[in-house]
Amino acid sequence: MIFGKINYILLIVGVVLVVAGFILMSGSGTTEEAFNPEIFNTTRTAIGPMTSLTGFIVVIVAILVKSKKN
Repeated sequence: MIFGKINYILLIVGVVLVVAGFILMSGSGTTEEAFNPEIFNTTRTAIGPMTSLTGFIVVIVAILVKSKKN
């Protein structure tokens, strides 16, 4: 295996955080007929992107951390 156990655990956690961040950012948009004020919700504009960014950082750390192999 290329990575150690801790690397794979961190990689899975990072991917889950990225996917969760994108899910938090998703939702219906504004149409020409009606304005949807939910597009400016704090969850969609701040929490979702921060969650995805944290996930990307965890994935980078998972790739760069050196595993303890004997």
